[in-house]
Amino acid sequence: MQAETKVADELIQTSVSIQSNKKKGLFLKKLKTQKALMAMSIPFLIWLFVFKYVPLWGWSIAFQDYKPALGMFDQTWSGLKHFKFLFDDANFYRVLRNTLGMSVINLVLGFVTAIGLALLLNEIRHSKFKKIVQTISYMPHFLSWVVAASIISYSLSTDTGIVNIVLMKLGIIHQPILWLGKETWFWGINGVSDVWKNVGWNTIIYLAAITMIDPEQYEAADIDGATRLQRIRYITLPSLKPTIIILLIMNLGYILESGFEAQYLLGNPMNLDYSENLDIYVLKYGISMGNFSLATAAGIFKTVVSFIFLFTANHIAKKFDQPRLF
Repeated sequence: MQAETKVADELIQTSVSIQSNKKKGLFLKKLKTQKALMAMSIPFLIWLFVFKYVPLWGWSIAFQDYKPALGMFDQTWSGLKHFKFLFDDANFYRVLRNTLGMSVINLVLGFVTAIGLALLLNEIRHSKFKKIVQTISYMPHFLSWVVAASIISYSLSTDTGIVNIVLMKLGIIHQPILWLGKETWFWGINGVSDVWKNVGWNTIIYLAAITMIDPEQYEAADIDGATRLQRIRYITLPSLKPTIIILLIMNLGYILESGFEAQYLLGNPMNLDYSENLDIYVLKYGISMGNFSLATAAGIFKTVVSFIFLFTANHIAKKFDQPRLF
């Protein structure tokens, strides 16, 4: 009986080794047939290693009382001192609230407006008019935030701002409003500004996904007498679902990246409590004050939270059998 069991085990091991050798052979064949692609990927891997992995050594600054004048190996180690200061600081929780609030608003408005504009552009039958609309919607994306912030500030000014002028002409308001002086309105202003600047650019990937939909589905819907809204509801949106979920998972990984330029340029002492976000906190209380250890600790916090959101969103998508990143 023992001899038979031993023979069976040997046969299983032989079968496993044969299968693994076959897989190795297939893998080597694929490498040989895709030599050009492998060669093209080498510079990217070098760039990834040099600029993304090597700098991770700098994370050690968060655990030191870092002094730029000293060498990396001559620093005084401080343990979790800077993380403790970070989590005990009331300003940190204020900027964290602002960061999450602006990120969620930007995320929701960005998705809704980009998908809506993509659907509307897809329904335009006049090709020249469609190109004109696309070009106009793309243009703000290529503006520097310095220029964009100047346009927004001028549009919202109390003297010559187009927003106040139009609202007063329509009788909605009776006197100009200092929009950027209302601190609780800053999140909304930032969200609308982000939509104006990036909605056209964000529609590109949705328009690309729409072009991949089989035209025969629309033809069949036309034969069945479906209206445009019904075609959007039952064909276009379900076909866009995988793209929307993947982009949502990726964007959740950037939940603490609410921006920097817009908040820095549109912020002022009147809206400071709602305009400062985590990036401005790092600049103001870390880098500008020479406290590089605190700035690094805040950066590590952002990275850890981003990983948690990304993996959680991906796990939820996997649990509900939806498209996912990995």
